[in-house]
Amino acid sequence: MLQSSGAFSNGWAIDTTAPVDLNNSNDNYHPVFKAFLAGSFSGTFSTILFQPLDLVKTRLQNSSQNVVAATVNSRIQPGMITIFANIVRQEHIVGLWRGMVPSVARCVPGVGLYFSSLHWLKSKLGKENLGPMEAVSLGVIARTMSGVALIPITVIKTRYESGVYKYNSLSGALRDIYRAEGVRGLVCGLGPTLARDAPFSGLYLMFYTQTKQAIPKEWLQSSSTASVVHFSCGVLAGIAASLATNPADVLKTHMQLYPDKFPNAFSAAMYIQQTYGVQGYFKGAVPRMLRRTLMAAMAWTVFEQITRSIGLK
Repeated sequence: MLQSSGAFSNGWAIDTTAPVDLNNSNDNYHPVFKAFLAGSFSGTFSTILFQPLDLVKTRLQNSSQNVVAATVNSRIQPGMITIFANIVRQEHIVGLWRGMVPSVARCVPGVGLYFSSLHWLKSKLGKENLGPMEAVSLGVIARTMSGVALIPITVIKTRYESGVYKYNSLSGALRDIYRAEGVRGLVCGLGPTLARDAPFSGLYLMFYTQTKQAIPKEWLQSSSTASVVHFSCGVLAGIAASLATNPADVLKTHMQLYPDKFPNAFSAAMYIQQTYGVQGYFKGAVPRMLRRTLMAAMAWTVFEQITRSIGLK
């Protein structure tokens, strides 16, 4: 999409080189529709496949889950394997995909809205080729727009995955939250959510370009190695950006699970600092980074196949 930057992250998947030419006049697809369609498909497949990692990440960040684990295993911070084992033992294999409906409901329109917003912003700017800072700025704005629009689904997704709330359906969860907590409950954790997601695009692009500069130019220009090199740079950038934004992800989880206890980010930060110290801000970092990396690989493959099969490239 951003041809001058060579890559972009949408917060769910990584769109690296060989982007879809949204302005190609040789087909009948509207540019905004093409962006929405391809992005949504790639995000959907990767979300379904790697939902268990997101579930484990949420459980690791949930303080009440840690109390239970400490009682059973005499550990304050259970590891990934412990969480996986507990979920399979108590909820069976299908339990690893708990929260799948809100995850897909957030991902499909979310990725589409991101790409659509980004294309609209580019057209308003009136420039075909964007510089690095322009790409970062538009990415942050576009991600903020989609993040604000979908914050209620994000709240429900987090609560579904936590195991604390027992909602029967997506619509039922919306009604229950609104009745019990009002509009505030549907948008709780918006600040940390945006602090996590909006900078991700900018941080990803920064890490990506810096990594790529260390690669010999002949590797980037070779048709046999270019895709592998760009993909590898994208994976490294995704890991670094995920790690940098993990503290905001931890704050978001606490605020959305316990809105009465943590009405703002400051109260959540104080609790984490006093209870776990600095390392508390990186709880769930491993499954989150794994998910980002694996989703990048899956999204790249699916995105390329779909865009070719339906004639978008």
